[in-house]
Order: sequence, then C-alpha cells, then structure tokens
Amino acid sequence: MIDNGKVTDSKNSLDQNRTPLLDAIVAYTQERPVYFKIPGHRYEKGISPRWRQWTGDGIFRFDLTEAEGLDDLHCPEGVIKEAQKLAAQVFGAKATYFLVNGTTCGNEAMVLACAGEGDKIMIPRNAHKSVLMGLIMSGATPIYLMPRYDEKTGLCGSISPEDVEEGFRRHPDCKGVFLVSPTYYGVCSDIKTISEICHRHHAALLVDEAHGGHLYFGKKEYGTDHLPQGAIQKGADLCAQSIHKVTGSLTQSSLLHVGSDRIDRGRLESALHMVQSTSPSYLLMTSLDAARYELAQHGSEMLQKAEMLASDARKRIQQIPGINCYGQEIKNQAIFDLDTSRLVIEAEGMTGFELADLLYEEHRVGMELADERHVVAVVTYANEQEDMDRLVEALRQIASASDVAKTDNHIKEHKTIADIKMTLPAYVMSPRQAYFAEKKEIAWEDARGQIAGEALIPYPPGIPLVNPGERISDEIWEYMERYRKNHLHFHGTADKTLRRYKIIPG
Repeated sequence: MIDNGKVTDSKNSLDQNRTPLLDAIVAYTQERPVYFKIPGHRYEKGISPRWRQWTGDGIFRFDLTEAEGLDDLHCPEGVIKEAQKLAAQVFGAKATYFLVNGTTCGNEAMVLACAGEGDKIMIPRNAHKSVLMGLIMSGATPIYLMPRYDEKTGLCGSISPEDVEEGFRRHPDCKGVFLVSPTYYGVCSDIKTISEICHRHHAALLVDEAHGGHLYFGKKEYGTDHLPQGAIQKGADLCAQSIHKVTGSLTQSSLLHVGSDRIDRGRLESALHMVQSTSPSYLLMTSLDAARYELAQHGSEMLQKAEMLASDARKRIQQIPGINCYGQEIKNQAIFDLDTSRLVIEAEGMTGFELADLLYEEHRVGMELADERHVVAVVTYANEQEDMDRLVEALRQIASASDVAKTDNHIKEHKTIADIKMTLPAYVMSPRQAYFAEKKEIAWEDARGQIAGEALIPYPPGIPLVNPGERISDEIWEYMERYRKNHLHFHGTADKTLRRYKIIPG
C-alpha cells in the first residue's frame, strides 16, 4: 500500500526499492557482450558523433532489444513482468501494462477490449482523436456525450452522471462509457458516481487519464488532498496514463491500468499486441520503471511541490489587471472538479494564440496549449520557482503594454471549440464505415453541408470538430475557415493547407 507517497510493507507488497528492468539493463551493459542483435548501432559505437557530443554515450547503451535477461514486452515472464507488477501496486491496480506507443495506443486498446463490431459505447465529444482510431479498428458505434459547457470560463466541462444515466436509458445495450478525466485543461468528471452507474448497467468505465498520473499521490498532510483522485481509485475498470506528461518518464511512454475483473484480460492483451510496436523501446520501458520508482518513494512530495508552485503563481497572476488564472472557485454544475496543479490563463482583449505568441517571442516562456481564449501551463515537480517567476513577470509586462489594451476583444467576438461542440454535427455513418467509404476531393469552399471524409481536428488539444461520417455544418466550416486563414495547426486532413478536402459523396 501507499503511505505518504511511499509504498510501505504489507503482506502482499513488492519491494518498491527495486527497478528490475533498469537493473537488468545496467548489468547487461556492464558485461558488454558481443552484440549481433538489433538495433544495429551496437551501444554508442554506431551513433552519429554529432549527436553524441551533446548527449554523451551512456543513454545509447540502454537502446537494446529482447536480449538475454531483458524479457519481452509482448510475453513478459521476467524483469518486465516484475516492473509492471510494481507499477500496478503503486497505482492500486489489479494489473498494469507498459505502453511504448503512448496513451494513444492505450485508448485504442481500451475501446477494442470493450466493444466490437456494431457494439455501442458512449464517447465524450471532447475525446482525443485516438478514440476515433479505436472506433475505426473495432467497428463500434459511438453514442456521443456532450460535456457540460461553462459559459463563464468558456471551458468544456465535465460529463455529468445524469447524462450517462440518460445514455443508458436510451441505449441499455451500451457496452461501456469512455471518459476524458482530467482534460487538457484539468477538468475532471465525477468518476465515482459514473462508475457506479456503469456497473449497475453491466458496462465498463474506461478513462483516458493521460494528464492525471500524478493524482494518485494527494495527501492531507502534504496539503494536496483537495486535488481530484485517480480514476482507478474512484472505480474505473480501465485507464491509460501518459506518465511522460507530468510524472517523469520519456515521451511516448505510458501505462494502462486494469481496475476490476470486468475486463476480459485476454482480449485486452490481444488488443495491445495489435496496437503496440513489435520492437518496443527499452529506453521508454526503462524510463517507466525508473519513474515508477520515484513515485513510489517520493510521489506525495513531488505532487506537493508542483501544487505549491502552481498555487503561488496563480495568486500572483490573479493580481495582474486584465489577466485571470482559474482555480477551485470555478467548480460548478459544469465543472465537477479541477486539477489546480496546472494553470489555465486568459488575458482580456486578446486570444490565447496571441498571448502564447507574446509569451514566447518576447519572453521565451513556452506554453503547452493555446486556444481562442486560453493558454495552459503544465506545472510539474521538475519546475522551479524561477520558472514561475518568469511566467508571472512576463504576464505582468504583457498586461501593462499599451498596445495590448487597445487590442479588439476576440474572446467576445469569436466562438470557441466548446461553443461549437454544443451542437453535434449530424451523424450519417459509423467511423469504420466512413474510413472505408469511397472519398472525393473537392474545394474546401464547397465542403459546407457535405459528409466529412476526413476529420477536422484543431491541435492541440486534439479534439475532433468533425469525424468522418458526419455532416459539416455552416458553423463548423466557418470555424475551420478561420483556422485555415490564420495558418493555425490542425490534424486530420491530407491537404494541410485545407484548400482541398475529402468528402464522402451521398
């Protein structure tokens, strides 16, 4: 069990002082056997010297394959199996799987494990694009849930238990419910109540917890018990976490947790074989093993530091005229709970895109996300007070600049993604049917009213405005037209300029 961020001894506890995969690779590389396996760079010897001059040599010795004593991710029997068990213990899961294709593959595997061809599954409209990939692969039929919309902040809020209950009333044969909690903006849903509803209807609760791996370590004595709890702690049957986002592993490394016996473990493992590389990176897996060790030893202290840094910065930002930074005060019927270790900031009189540009171009402060209204700063235990001071001072200077005060208020003039999401586009065919349907390329200006053959996904945060098989409304077309004209980043289309667009004739 976990106590104060450290795993303590119990009858069935494992030794959290071990890092089995890391230790095995260290032992292997210290022996330095003659290597005729893949990869071909032979430790550091085959790596470009131009790269090595910046990184040193040590890290490349960890880029190995299923060598002797290093186990096999797709059939773990040794050190990877032990490392996964240690991770399960830290997060209170029945089982945990290492993911080397990010939470993207975890989301895909969860959908595949829960729903097959023609099965219904409730999906929030603000789900990440990876959920669409899971629907295409599985052939499942999405029953879309609309997140509550908070008019004051302009944020997509939580999925309400009442809407989930209504979903089951209309679709009692639904196999599961998929949630995103926390969202990119830190918004959390009432997982405990929704899990009880799902289980009463003999359905599984799946949670994209990409941004929430740190939420398992809140403690009263550390002053972090006000933060939301993790999905497994609140009754989820499956959840996937991007451990690299806030808890210290390398980019693209994630965990998939099993929280109950409602999931067919064999089907889940079969799905993971389908969506994960057959050449899993030992660098990524070792980083998961090492990050788990730090969480087991210091998880509560790590969360405490991040929360203290964010809380202090929020108080100072809220004192800057014209700048706002949301906190627990925004919790309401639309926003059930909020992870306040991240900062959601808006500046009166400018869009989030403009604010993000000013922060970086003039002050070299990089934000994780910008939209038409907000910017988001992800604060972790690895940030320092100096980082927060630079952010606060940059915002203070931007707010006091004379030209900023004269900027038109785009917040009031333009709709946000959340505004458009309040009206679902017409559903014509399933994502799988749309994926395999014949497509026709047309001029973008002619796409109004057509059936989408490609997704339209502003990125970040990677939330589809339209999925293939849905009809493009005038409102959505106009929103994407602004993205096109302003050369903003989006995914989903073959033509990245959006001059041409693929539709499904009909």
